[in-house]
Amino acid sequence: MTNQPLWHGRFENSTNPDAFALNASISFDIRMADQDVRGSIAWAEAIYKADVITAAEHTQIQAGLRQIEQELLAQTFTVKPDDEDIHSAVERRLGEIIGALSGKLHTGRSRNDQVATDFRLWMLDNIPALDAALVDLQSALVERAEADLSPAPLCPSDISPQGGEKLLLPPKGEGWDGGRGAIIMPGYTHLQRAQPILLSQWWLSHYPPLKRDQARLQELSRRVSILPLGSGALAGCPYPIDRVALSESLGFDAPSFNSLDAVSNRDFAAEFLFIAAMIGTHLSKISEQIILFTSAEFGFFELDDAYSTGSSLMPQKKNADPFELTRGKAGTLLGYLTGLMATLKGLPSTYDKDLQEDKIPVFAAFDTLIAMLPVIAGALRTLTVKPARMEAAIDTNMMATDLADYLVERGVPFREAHAISGEVVRAGIDKQKPLDELTLEEYQAINTVFDEEVYAVYDARESIAKRAAIGGTAPEAVKAQIERAKKELTSL
Repeated sequence: MTNQPLWHGRFENSTNPDAFALNASISFDIRMADQDVRGSIAWAEAIYKADVITAAEHTQIQAGLRQIEQELLAQTFTVKPDDEDIHSAVERRLGEIIGALSGKLHTGRSRNDQVATDFRLWMLDNIPALDAALVDLQSALVERAEADLSPAPLCPSDISPQGGEKLLLPPKGEGWDGGRGAIIMPGYTHLQRAQPILLSQWWLSHYPPLKRDQARLQELSRRVSILPLGSGALAGCPYPIDRVALSESLGFDAPSFNSLDAVSNRDFAAEFLFIAAMIGTHLSKISEQIILFTSAEFGFFELDDAYSTGSSLMPQKKNADPFELTRGKAGTLLGYLTGLMATLKGLPSTYDKDLQEDKIPVFAAFDTLIAMLPVIAGALRTLTVKPARMEAAIDTNMMATDLADYLVERGVPFREAHAISGEVVRAGIDKQKPLDELTLEEYQAINTVFDEEVYAVYDARESIAKRAAIGGTAPEAVKAQIERAKKELTSL
């Protein structure tokens, strides 16, 4: 016998096959099969306690649903062509197992509150996996920061294809040397060399954004954990269902406040997509910098072969494709968010079929991030750092701010010191000399405050060491950041 839609009684004629295919959602909401069965088990318990079904009927319905649960676990549950969505598929299968009694399960329940419940359950089940992937990437960044703060000696014989020594990671548990051997690099603003910093601080600069993403996921979980089930199609359930007990049985924090809002609310889906887009944006920022720093022009890093690809034409190429794909997918994640927001913006109260468009972008965003995050973490853990190349990229102009501070220490107001330092930079450009090669006479021709101690300004490591305030790039400040991050990660 052909499986009838749940709503077939009102209609004289069958649905047009093309219209049925357009209306059907089974191709993607099959992912919520486990959640649908769990929700149905809880609903059967609720209507039994409300004296809607007998104890014997409840036992049979529960047994049938448990069998479907096992079929899902064994991957033997099959979808049929007439299954419109996962709800009708589960009810159809329950009917095959226990017969006409299956029709009592849907008493007092609508697909409107059912799908909203399934979707929220799916999100609560899957947010932890995304959270764990974020934590792993955070851990990779902290591991790199710690390794590059106290690196093992360089191995000059192990030359990388782009030049510069490969860095050997220190054995675990090796003591800290106070940051004396920490790897230094140019820091950039506007993609222009700005000031010298520790590479470890650069790694850690990508930790707080991911921490904020993780916090947003945790906050979202609390808003997702509101039970719509028991709201019916829109007006609520006509039977004396204990929605508080129902909520607790499914692991929600509380039942929904208003039944009309409960079946239409997709804020949680939009919020998830915003978080996904933010994660994508943060990954894209990391990726853009890795792409630049692995180029021959920078040559700061080299990716491991396991996280690189080649060219079908040019044998010499070693491409950072995982990072380029991540940068590209960040735009796709943003598209998922804007697409759903455009869908939601004009809907009236309660449920409209437009809301069927909520799950595809959420599922796709989740899949995209779960695919990307482990690859990025693995690539960061295995890349090779080129310390000599980084240090060579630091020039004396990058200590111009230190030069201004030198003048401030001698009583010159900062604004005046800034202007004087600018004149020194201009003199170096005009004379085609690094700033530490200008003569003392040339300095004093600009301002008589300069003395022999001016040349100490151009020690990049001293410049870094001065910036020891909380959050700064000095070794002890970065060490404190590492310890704080490790403590946070350990407490998760």
